[in-house]
Amino acid sequence: MPELKVISRDGSSTVTIGAETVDAFIAGHRGSCLTPADPEYDEARVIWNGSIDKRPAIIARCTGTADVIDAVNFAREHGLLVAVRGGGHNVAGNAMCDGGLVIDLSAMNSVHVDAEARTARAGGGCTIGDVDRETQAFGLATPLGVVSLTGIAGLTLCGGLGWLRRKLGMACDALISVDIITADGKLVTASKDRNADLFWAVRGGGGNFGVVTSFEYQLHPIGPTVTLCAPFYRLGDDAADIVRGWNYFMATAPEDISSTCLFWNVPHHPAFPEEYHGTPFVLPAAIHSGPPEDGEALVRPLRELGEPFLDLSGQLPYADVQSAFDPLFAKGERRNYWKSLYLNRIDDDGIARIVARAHGRPNPWALIALYHLGGAMNRVSPAETALGVRDAKYLYSLETSWTDHADDERATGWTREAWAEMQDYSNGGAYLNFPGQGEEGETLLRASYGSDNYERLVAIKTRYDPANMFRLNQNIKPNSG
Repeated sequence: MPELKVISRDGSSTVTIGAETVDAFIAGHRGSCLTPADPEYDEARVIWNGSIDKRPAIIARCTGTADVIDAVNFAREHGLLVAVRGGGHNVAGNAMCDGGLVIDLSAMNSVHVDAEARTARAGGGCTIGDVDRETQAFGLATPLGVVSLTGIAGLTLCGGLGWLRRKLGMACDALISVDIITADGKLVTASKDRNADLFWAVRGGGGNFGVVTSFEYQLHPIGPTVTLCAPFYRLGDDAADIVRGWNYFMATAPEDISSTCLFWNVPHHPAFPEEYHGTPFVLPAAIHSGPPEDGEALVRPLRELGEPFLDLSGQLPYADVQSAFDPLFAKGERRNYWKSLYLNRIDDDGIARIVARAHGRPNPWALIALYHLGGAMNRVSPAETALGVRDAKYLYSLETSWTDHADDERATGWTREAWAEMQDYSNGGAYLNFPGQGEEGETLLRASYGSDNYERLVAIKTRYDPANMFRLNQNIKPNSG
């Protein structure tokens, strides 16, 4: 292979690596290493968000921990810009970079379940679907997200909100241990008993501290059948009344029920009756994960908030619920800019603002989601994990999607305006899997983690990654970087 030109770690210059050195790295790498000259390169650089079109100098597809160690050492020794790809589903597009080295874990997707201990160890390239498939074979699950194509790595490292949040907490709360390659190329196991500072940091602190090659989760009996509540109400003049009814119900709902109120249009997809395609709706979606025989009666009030034009409620396999959104969020299909805000409260005026925004969405694919929080996820002390925000009652999520590049400014501008107008209901903290592009920088991070957690994260970052090798994320800058 000819010499390789790669962007430097801080993006300020180009590093030229001689052909002999490149060849030696590739020869020692078990997985494939792709450059723009390789036929598989263009496919390998495509990630979920269609807004992201980046061209790395080299993609190192890793087959195991040793490949990751070699890639980290290669990047450190030559001072290269590094991106880490797990499932490639990150909305901000941090899994790819222009001109740098991508450490691609997507082939590291094995899952081992210990049914007796109720634990699972999953590779850093696993998706939610990979984990659910193996754990559900034993009637077990761990709290993950709501789209099975999502990578577990980014999801878990920034918290991880899913349908089990009120019953079992967030994905990071289920972690028992991680194996992580730190910036010095060392394999470290972190748990409550080993490298406890690092274990604290990875539960919410994102990919700032190294490349996590495996996650060990606690499992719980879930499924195989759960109750889905999915009444579709027209987005009309009574939308605020439906939201108020949903909010009133969730205030006393058992923790077996997690719910999110969605504002969207019925997708043009065979999963929905054709006569309803394009219809704007408000949907108080919920999952009851307790005994199936109890579920229908418990969620019935959400189905009686008005006259639904479509009701897809019923009992379904848990794995089917987890993958239900998959065809609606296809890889590379649309451009995306998602921004979120934790809300401490909501009142009639706040509901009116949200409903008005729902009526004025920039296109039918722009989705507003109001997550009801509480239960197990809020009982964790803010100091117990890096995550920070634990007392919020809601998450307001603006999941804006569109197809035409010419609409970029309109879509992102609308999202930022909608985000800004709800600030008086919040302390400014965000769910960092949906940060927009993190354009608020340290201000957003401090509000999301809290000042005490943020300062602790800076100290741990300084210890484990003083040169800020792992900077393509919601970056916590080390004191020396």
